[in-house]
Amino acid sequence: MPEATRLAKAELRQLDANFKEEIEKETTWTTVQFNPESLKVSFSNQVVTPSGAGDARGTPGRQYVGAGTTKLALQLWFDVTHPEPAAAKVDDVRMLTQKVAFFITPKKEQGGENLVLPAVRFLWGTFQFDGVMDSLEESLEFFSPEGKPLRANVSFTLSQQKITEFAFGKAAAPTPGSARTPSGKPTGTVPMVQAAAGVTLQGLAAGAGQGADWRAVATANGIENPRLLQPGQLVDLRAGLTFKGS
Repeated sequence: MPEATRLAKAELRQLDANFKEEIEKETTWTTVQFNPESLKVSFSNQVVTPSGAGDARGTPGRQYVGAGTTKLALQLWFDVTHPEPAAAKVDDVRMLTQKVAFFITPKKEQGGENLVLPAVRFLWGTFQFDGVMDSLEESLEFFSPEGKPLRANVSFTLSQQKITEFAFGKAAAPTPGSARTPSGKPTGTVPMVQAAAGVTLQGLAAGAGQGADWRAVATANGIENPRLLQPGQLVDLRAGLTFKGS
């Protein structure tokens, strides 16, 4: 069986107060469990219309006053029932979401008494955004018989009080060699199944008579969350499976 595709995972990294250096890697950095489905970046400028300026018969000129804001909004999912390495297994999803909530919690500034928000860098492949977390909302959606939350989604926004040129992180280099499907065959030689909206990987595999093997299919296709397939996503249902005579 070919090696499963390694997916780049998004990270939250703490920055120093000047938004320059990455700090406290061992204690505050966190890698997401499932990558977000989308990122929303919004920009806004503060402008004013000078009084008495311009021709009254035309459109008054608008002046930039030097104040701009950039915001990043996204949603992350966490699920402790998803297969994880034994060392990372927890039975309360808040043990995972607390690493994100760290960045919304004010801390005393170094050498002072004032409270400040930790500076944070969101990094995913070549996408990079530096700012502070100004809002966070957590929804707990599934509980164990003991009342422990097992699944959650966390929505948050990061902001920076300026508009700058896009920052690009360093993406992992692609693996050399010809393109292949997850089952190891050259692209175009294996039929791929297209997921419809709302379909899970378990349902897709069951429809093809492979419901018992959906975990192997998910691993081989690099699917992080089998319950959150993207509409139109192509899946190689032969990947990770062993067939007699194949």
